[in-house]
Amino acid sequence: MDSYHVGELPVRRIGFGAMQLPGPGVMGPPRDRDEAIAVLRRAVERGVNHIDTAQYYGPDVSNELIRAALHPYPDDLVLVSKVGAVRDAAGGWPPAQRPNELRAGVEDNLRTLGVERLGAVNLRLLDHEVSPEQQVPLQDQLAEMVALRDEGKIAGVGISTAHHEQVQQAIELAQIVCVQNAFSLVDTSDRAVLELCRDQGIAYVPYFPLGSAFPGLPKVTEQPSVLAVAQRLGVTPAQVGLAWLLAQAVNVLLIPGTSRLSHLEQNLAVAEVHLSAEDLAELSSPAG
Repeated sequence: MDSYHVGELPVRRIGFGAMQLPGPGVMGPPRDRDEAIAVLRRAVERGVNHIDTAQYYGPDVSNELIRAALHPYPDDLVLVSKVGAVRDAAGGWPPAQRPNELRAGVEDNLRTLGVERLGAVNLRLLDHEVSPEQQVPLQDQLAEMVALRDEGKIAGVGISTAHHEQVQQAIELAQIVCVQNAFSLVDTSDRAVLELCRDQGIAYVPYFPLGSAFPGLPKVTEQPSVLAVAQRLGVTPAQVGLAWLLAQAVNVLLIPGTSRLSHLEQNLAVAEVHLSAEDLAELSSPAG
């Protein structure tokens, strides 16, 4: 099965994440603007019709590149963005969680991408403690997202960095169409949410698909079992890690990102990596 859906919108299971298009720290212009635009165009040529982005990637950079490369957009292209943060001059990610800030974030995405409606927008919840004045009830946030959907500015509501109870609440209050949470071969702590989404027909989009980007934490590509399977199949360890994710459930959508054409081709080739039952057992073994 090479396709799923985000709400009522069909998408290929391997999409593209735009977070790596800006410069270091997801700030400033890309390493090579011409190649970044070529990557986006090549992705769409190869059948990618699901692009994940955010106005605060850059800020503005990812969305500007997407618009420069692809506008006017193909009819089947599903643009998914997220709100809940902004960027500061030091490269930080200050929260923007209040309903009026969520609305402003959606409007910014519409403006910079040059569209009247987004395929979906994820409400990215905070994954760290904040001061009481920055805390916003989830029901108030979801109500604003639903209002934006009702106004036709977004086709579907999603949620990101959310635990099981929050996802359940979002299903009940906003009929969400996608969830973006951390999940990988070395971090399966979110499996209950993945299974909830599967049962509810909701797309599950893992971030940190090869393990956390932070130093000192486990990496999928360094696991002995991954290295062994990759060598046996003649593919890269990263391809094994991504293929493992696709094998977990039919509702898993991948959004690997890159600013290099060669890496893009490797990511898209994951669709041709077939893991046997023995491969999957080896990868899931604690000893691996």
